[in-house]
Amino acid sequence: MNLSGHPTDTVPAMETLRSAARAHLFNNGSVEHYRRVLADGIDRVATRVAGTDAPFTGVSPEELAPKVSGIDLDRPLGDSGAALDELQDVYLRDAVWFHHPRYLAHLNCPVVIPALLGEAVLSAVNSSLDTWDQSAGGTLIERRLIDWTAARIGLGPAADGVFTSGGTQSNLQAMLLAREEALTRMAESAGMPSDRHELLPRLRILASAAGHFSVQKSAKLLGLGADAVVTVETDADRRMRPEALAGELERCRHAGQVVMAVVATAGTTDFGSIDPLSSIAALCASAGVWLHVDAAYGCGLLVSPTRRHLLDGIERADSVTVDYHKSFFQPVSSSALLVRDGRVLRHATYHADYLNPARMVERRIPNQVDKSMQTTRRFDALKLWLTLRIMGPDAIGALFDEVVDRAADAWRILADDPRFEVVTRSQLSTVVFRYLPVDPARELADEANLFAREALAASGAAVVAGTRVDGRHHLKLTLLNPETTLDDVRQVVDLIAEHAGWYVQTRTAELSCPVG
Repeated sequence: MNLSGHPTDTVPAMETLRSAARAHLFNNGSVEHYRRVLADGIDRVATRVAGTDAPFTGVSPEELAPKVSGIDLDRPLGDSGAALDELQDVYLRDAVWFHHPRYLAHLNCPVVIPALLGEAVLSAVNSSLDTWDQSAGGTLIERRLIDWTAARIGLGPAADGVFTSGGTQSNLQAMLLAREEALTRMAESAGMPSDRHELLPRLRILASAAGHFSVQKSAKLLGLGADAVVTVETDADRRMRPEALAGELERCRHAGQVVMAVVATAGTTDFGSIDPLSSIAALCASAGVWLHVDAAYGCGLLVSPTRRHLLDGIERADSVTVDYHKSFFQPVSSSALLVRDGRVLRHATYHADYLNPARMVERRIPNQVDKSMQTTRRFDALKLWLTLRIMGPDAIGALFDEVVDRAADAWRILADDPRFEVVTRSQLSTVVFRYLPVDPARELADEANLFAREALAASGAAVVAGTRVDGRHHLKLTLLNPETTLDDVRQVVDLIAEHAGWYVQTRTAELSCPVG
């Protein structure tokens, strides 16, 4: 035995292992290894993308799961080339490629190369955007982008914000701030400290019936009741009705309930609808209620050269969610929460002696952890920074305008096609529709649309989304790729009709010829 308690004969083996492990650390002695390995990885991805002729292979979980579960993670391959070969088999070959023009499902955008450059840089440097002594210039870059976005929104000189992991986190933090502000006002109006547990059941959030489910999730996480989120009815275009909102505000007042926030949506996930922000803002101002605008999808309009007016009224919000990874063509994750009054971010502040003691604030040393629900946090802002510095905001806006134009054309194609029924025309880049069999097979519409979506994905030829509208199954095209052409749309529509028509024909034959 040696002094450390290990058998003597294991010491050389341990030193060999440690030496081999250190060779993988990124430092000034391994830069050539770093260059080679990353170049190989980039080449694998580039080769795969260059050879992609469909957005998906159609692989099923049953097919792929055994390959992944069969890998022994305790037995390393010891070579990056071998690991990339294996990765090709369990991931790259069957990955869903959002860059392909016939990926038309969810709010996943193709990404721009300047942002990929930012991703490579930020991952290698590995800054943590919580304190100055972990990020230095990264803190200032994020703050500059927050100021830039707040100015684009028009929130005013006191605005502030922070980058987040996505729209759900941004909405959660907005609701946290709104809750704390509401509780503070309630306590002040009572003239004495109040029991939070007694006040919480009185709080309500008013949100569009077409809004994002993260509002309900936020309410649950914040300790509010199941009935805390009150849905406000929408009009035929799936936009919140100001008259209905006014009625709910009045109803809550008479019931002794406190509306802690109204959540308006600038780009609903299904319909791309934008609530009448100016009218909603006026009602909130009159009632003294916090207005949050979920612009996770519609934030691309902030840089649109032709459609910025669709966001008129957003400048009156108390908080705004933006997802750059939806309509700014950024890699996941890249989102932010903006607030009109930066002082409200104090509700997310906690001073830890080891990290951000109060004395650092007194010395004016900037940090972002005082504003964030996260502690360790990636320098995701760098991706947007390099995109703006290389491409510029007008170029991003032009790309977003292009997909919105394409969606309008796709809506017309489907509206003119007797095989389909379309829902409201989107203000952004979604198209909700369904295949509609002719009588007497009309009752098979739900089943036919479900089948068509699954069959299309299984073929790998295209990927579309599905949703329910007024209790009926529908399909959805989400156009976020400027490379998608109307010919692509027509091909996908024809494939959907082919799959759905086959299902209707087969089921009709089965129903007309019952067994026995």
